[in-house]
Amino acid sequence: MKISDWLAGYRILLTASFVLLAGVSCSSLRQEPAAPEISPTLPPAEGELIYLHYNERPPYLVTSDNDVEGLTGSPTTLIFEKSQIPFEWKQTPSKRQIYILQQNNGRNCLPGWFKSAERETYAKFTLPIYQDKPQIALARADNDRIPSSGVVEDFFSNPQLTLLVKDGYSYGNYIDRKIEELEPVRIETTVENSGMLKMIYANHADYFFIAPEEAEGLIKASEYDVQDFKTINFTDIVSGEKRYILCNFEIEDSTIERLNAAIRQYVDLPAE
Repeated sequence: MKISDWLAGYRILLTASFVLLAGVSCSSLRQEPAAPEISPTLPPAEGELIYLHYNERPPYLVTSDNDVEGLTGSPTTLIFEKSQIPFEWKQTPSKRQIYILQQNNGRNCLPGWFKSAERETYAKFTLPIYQDKPQIALARADNDRIPSSGVVEDFFSNPQLTLLVKDGYSYGNYIDRKIEELEPVRIETTVENSGMLKMIYANHADYFFIAPEEAEGLIKASEYDVQDFKTINFTDIVSGEKRYILCNFEIEDSTIERLNAAIRQYVDLPAE
């Protein structure tokens, strides 16, 4: 056999082997199944961080070393943790908290607020997380114009008494309705309760409403003595207001329901 003929045959054999191997390789690639897509446990929107806005307000909201505690702070932390919803506490003045919810920009909630018809126009509410004792009012101890007990209507109908209220704040459905009906003489302010206490002591107004849980601690944390003020009990306020977590409309209904499920399991309150 000539060398040229042998080389030609070798080339043909080599080419055939290469084509056969390539075909086997391509076939095996085509038969390999595609990797399955991994679906997240939650839709992306539901997995995003929620900011919990609060202002320091003992005994409701108290900053601790690692978290926010208190009558509304502790259950809120527990509820979000049990719901496995990522959150971050953020100190924000109360007036700005409402503004943030009204803007409906981002993912924001406010723990421990009262429910009102006006707030329901820009916020979603969870189930209640705490219920106050019946509201009282604070006045200077030497203010002889104010008795230590009575009904709300008698106070609101007295033109010699000036009520101090926080601008944009709700005092619960009963008191809010009485203010709207009777239009008592009043001064509106944007300061927090500590500033309102100073205004009462300086005789800028006669009285303001407050939950009894907060009253004594507020005075003790101030520059005044407990004896400098007196509490007013109202016989027509028979039950305390419930406090809720308010969230803007960016928060999904499914997220609110997850929070509600945790509230039902871990918070012991009267039924809605």
